[in-house]
Amino acid sequence: MSAATVSPLAAASGGQRIESVTATAMSVPVSNGARLGIGRAVKRDSVLVKIVGSDGTVGYGESHHARAANITAHIVNTVLRGVCVGRPVDDVVGLWDAIYRVQLKSHGLGAATSMAMSGIDMALWDLRAKALGVPLYRLLGGGARPVAAYAGGVALGWQAPEALVEEASPLIAQGYKAVKLRVGDSPAADIARVSAVRKAFGDALVILVDANTEYSLNDVRAVGPAFEELGVGWLEEPFPPHDHRRYADARQLTRIPLAAGENHYTRFEFQRVVEDNVISILQPDLSKCGGITEGLRIAALGSAWKLPINPHSSLTGLNQAASIHFLASIDNAGYFEADVSRGNLFREGLTSTPYTIGADGNVRPNEAPGIGVAVDDDFAAAHPYIDGPAFVDIIR
Repeated sequence: MSAATVSPLAAASGGQRIESVTATAMSVPVSNGARLGIGRAVKRDSVLVKIVGSDGTVGYGESHHARAANITAHIVNTVLRGVCVGRPVDDVVGLWDAIYRVQLKSHGLGAATSMAMSGIDMALWDLRAKALGVPLYRLLGGGARPVAAYAGGVALGWQAPEALVEEASPLIAQGYKAVKLRVGDSPAADIARVSAVRKAFGDALVILVDANTEYSLNDVRAVGPAFEELGVGWLEEPFPPHDHRRYADARQLTRIPLAAGENHYTRFEFQRVVEDNVISILQPDLSKCGGITEGLRIAALGSAWKLPINPHSSLTGLNQAASIHFLASIDNAGYFEADVSRGNLFREGLTSTPYTIGADGNVRPNEAPGIGVAVDDDFAAAHPYIDGPAFVDIIR
């Protein structure tokens, strides 16, 4: 190939290849953790994926922990590492297809492999953008455009209504124009909490709700009229992701848009969700769905059906910052989910600041090369994985 035909990325990367792939499972204890539908949080887990190119350039990504972070990391460090090492750093589609052929195609769309490969894919995009010296959104074909944000994450849970208002108040003062509340407790308690927030902050605040798969159809019947009257913007994951029949039934019970996707893996699972024409808010998680490469495909699928993409954002600053780059690069971008949980060291200690909320309620992609956050390897080493469940007082 002549110099005139060498791509800018190939020239910038010097034809480098993947030298090493390492995944580190991490945990941080949580005190006074939020109470959700499955219990009370006592720790947070995550998986940091690090890829080094043959010229020493380093890319970082996040794989979702799957509540078994050590297993997710082990898949990266054993099964998938051998598929990656030696491949060109600029061939993300080729690597994705290789993992699909080796692991996903013949053994189903396994969630564990999808999460493991997501961190690899994200790290490779980070490395490639760094090789070019550009922020990720530019490599993705996007712009430095504002992205609307809502206050979410593992926060705004099942506390008393007045305590929920107290937790939401400083977030709204920071600039958030939208919040997501945790429901799935009981219809009466959920309605009381949403009502309290609406009364405290008025009609201008966008209120979204997330049931974390804890609702029954009767629960949807019970909350639907009140949530409609309160102007709820969407009802997220009332049921498990595979429960297509109940989603279809619920769609007939309420005018509130149904949202889901954080627990759907690859475009092949999203295809049915889209074609069923029941879930109208798509929520892929870049650390779960197959990475940025697959997130772009899911976004294109949604775009063809005029459906907005509102990514679920996981624990570390890597996935959060990457999600903003992603949203700034697609034509059907919805909200960015800003993790506002208190004391999230994966957001505050593992990486530099992933985003800043503006007075207009928007965030913008970082301008530093790659995903645009610095990663502290020492932090990862100092917070090894803690065996045991992440939630206690499990609701039975």
